[in-house]
Amino acid sequence: MKAIVFLLSSILLIFAGCKTQQDPLKAAAEEAEQRMWFEKAVQALNDREFVLEADRIDFKYGRFVYVSANTNFISMHQDKATIQMAFNSPYAGPNGIGGITVDGKVSNVKMQSDKKGNITFSMTVQGTAVSANVTLRLTNGSNQCNATINPNFNSNRIEFSGNLYQEADSNVYKAMSL
Repeated sequence: MKAIVFLLSSILLIFAGCKTQQDPLKAAAEEAEQRMWFEKAVQALNDREFVLEADRIDFKYGRFVYVSANTNFISMHQDKATIQMAFNSPYAGPNGIGGITVDGKVSNVKMQSDKKGNITFSMTVQGTAVSANVTLRLTNGSNQCNATINPNFNSNRIEFSGNLYQEADSNVYKAMSL
């Protein structure tokens, strides 16, 4: 009986030792992957060809909603930008998928990095149905990003939270725009 208990204890210790040796490797691999996504996101901002796929939208006064990332996004392709929101609703909305899609021309682009390596990217989007200042904040070491949309004609600030990708790595569905 003592031999069986000793054998089982030895096996458990061996597995515990293997697990602790793999955890640092796994953490290092995850960190390297996040660093790669961050570098790709910074390149996308520099190239002005990016998509912020939002999984959460925050509204004025602290209200928020979790959304589908493939239908809620902010994208930029050279000097054009698209802002799209779509909610799970029986109402089709102006874009046909339960929300609104607006396109505009981009100007006043600025990009800067703070002491911690976080990136702030700001732009003005002007179009038929949109006039807003958009500020994206990319967290150093990952492609997690927050974007604040401040309309120029009212104070209905909206914030998108999600991941920033290069255009080629993104998978979004663009609906009809206004």
